[in-house]
Amino acid sequence: MKIHEYQGKEILKKYGVAVPRGIPCFSVDEAVRAAEALGGPVWVVKAQIHAGGRGKGGGVKLARSIDEVRLLSGQILGMQLKTHQTGPEGQKVRRLLIEEGADIRKELYVGMVVDRVTQRVCLMASSEGGMDIEEVAAHTPEKIHKVFVDPMVGLADGESDQVARKIGVPEASLPQARRVLQGLYSAFWDTDASLAEINPLILTGDGNVIALDAKLNFDANALFRHPEIVALRDLDEEDPAEIEASKFDLAYIQLDGNIGCLVNGAGLAMATMDTIKLFGGEPANFLDVGGGATTEKVTEAFKIMLRNPNLRAILVNIFGGIMRCDVIAEGVIAASKAVGLKVPLVVRMKGTNEELGRRMLAESGLPIISADTMAEAAQKVVAAAR
Repeated sequence: MKIHEYQGKEILKKYGVAVPRGIPCFSVDEAVRAAEALGGPVWVVKAQIHAGGRGKGGGVKLARSIDEVRLLSGQILGMQLKTHQTGPEGQKVRRLLIEEGADIRKELYVGMVVDRVTQRVCLMASSEGGMDIEEVAAHTPEKIHKVFVDPMVGLADGESDQVARKIGVPEASLPQARRVLQGLYSAFWDTDASLAEINPLILTGDGNVIALDAKLNFDANALFRHPEIVALRDLDEEDPAEIEASKFDLAYIQLDGNIGCLVNGAGLAMATMDTIKLFGGEPANFLDVGGGATTEKVTEAFKIMLRNPNLRAILVNIFGGIMRCDVIAEGVIAASKAVGLKVPLVVRMKGTNEELGRRMLAESGLPIISADTMAEAAQKVVAAAR
């Protein structure tokens, strides 16, 4: 789950991380009132969407007068902001953050993720913060400094200071940098985050260390522990099909291809998509119906897939372990009739009651294409999609 920059800053502020004063807004008039309330000669008008690269896309502008705040807010609010993370369709801007200006002497980068190899939280930091941090990581990885944090100890003072020095924080500012890094770690740990990023973390002219941006993503599997974070969810920023799928406990992610995939089990779903690509096709979605799929869930899964205008064929690939093949067959038949299926459907089933399931499909009277192996199923669905 993702949240907006201003929401992330509110969380970081609770952990002692210094952030600029700012006010979220939903209209131009609110933006003007926010600038007047903040005071000062300079304000930053920032688009709030769940994507990075907003500055390069024209979603972050500097205003030097109240009239300019009004003008820029009107331009950004409602725009279809396109960045390297939104894709070519962009994302509509429905919220703004009006923030006080900052005296930027140096832009730095700090971020935290879970490192699967060490099974620890990894702190990453660089002296090259700002909009081109991806280029730094790709071309000069030696400029990215890492610390793998011992969960029994937390981020120690010595580790914080060592990283801060490596990225160019002066000695006089080390206590502030330490507070930021340790606050970021505590926020990451306490909220079950999957990503916590400050880019840029700035040094001001008078030596202060301030989080000029904030990006926090959270592990969806841990959200039951954090109702206060769930309350920050912005459904306007999420794919409507994925929202609908979550209502039926379906793991669904829409992709750019034209072959729908309905599979039980995340690993098998990934393997199915790989096999489709191996034979020249492009999956239209990741869809895991889980081990307890019912006729209702399968029907809803079909409905969600069929909302994709690019869909040309569907592959159902089931391993009947916990889930019985005859139950899936019953769901596929009911779903196909309920939605009036018009695209080719390839079904491959293995496991518990597979013969019964196949017989049910064969006797259904529906134009279902059967397959015995994953390779055969992928070849048939790719041919059907073409």
